Amino acid sequence: MKRLAEADDGSAIPATRRVPASGNELEALRAKVEALVAAFGTADAAARLAGLCAKIDGRLVFTTSFGLEDQVVTHLIAAQGLPIEIVTLDTGRLFAEVHALWAKTEARYGLAVKPFYPRHNEVEGFVSEHGINGFYASIAARKACCGVRKVEPLARALEGAAAWITGLRADQSAARGGVSLAEADAGRGLVKFNPLLDWSREQALAFERANETPLNPLHERGFLSVGCQPCTRAVRSGEPERAGRWWWEEEAAKECGLHVGPDGRLVRAKPALEVSA
Repeated sequence: MKRLAEADDGSAIPATRRVPASGNELEALRAKVEALVAAFGTADAAARLAGLCAKIDGRLVFTTSFGLEDQVVTHLIAAQGLPIEIVTLDTGRLFAEVHALWAKTEARYGLAVKPFYPRHNEVEGFVSEHGINGFYASIAARKACCGVRKVEPLARALEGAAAWITGLRADQSAARGGVSLAEADAGRGLVKFNPLLDWSREQALAFERANETPLNPLHERGFLSVGCQPCTRAVRSGEPERAGRWWWEEEAAKECGLHVGPDGRLVRAKPALEVSA
């Protein structure tokens, strides 16, 4: 199989986290963001991804959780043969349906998705302190679990990357409404690129039906947004798309930490040059 994702394994967060971009480096990052928004703000998603590859030198990484939007991005990467690494964060608590879709996706597109796993000693430490399902006890405990299972592996996955591609859509939740096409992630020193920011769920579904893109059967059972199995339930009629994620928490707290800055707020970029620090 063609391997589009061969990221090297890194060390723990304190060793892999780079010094936040500042000075000339930050200005260069801002200039890249401005150029991408100007060039591809009105382009379609395929052209956006191809344009990113043409304009950004270095390692380009797409993180997939095999969700509805992620499958669109994977299709566009594979269809165009783009030099973008595809990685995933296997938390150890995923639905069986996600692993089945993972295998089906690799077979469909002839590629291999590189997994990043949580460090076993950190998982053991969390369970020792909080219990196997301690994330239900408090927001702090839940965020600690996400930190071990998602945020730290993401730091390794993005080590040395010039750009991070996501499947974020602005209309997924109120918290994500400020997502921009390109964002300067100063903390990681890279460009964060959201090619589907202006897509709707209906548009993604229509694309996938037309292209016979593999989909998670959980979507048809009401799981509109799929995360770890213990932290995801089906969405009830009339509820927001991400209502099934961490359903026991208030809406404002519902981010795992992958897309938030050190202050706990969602990293967003309106205007386009606002940066996460």
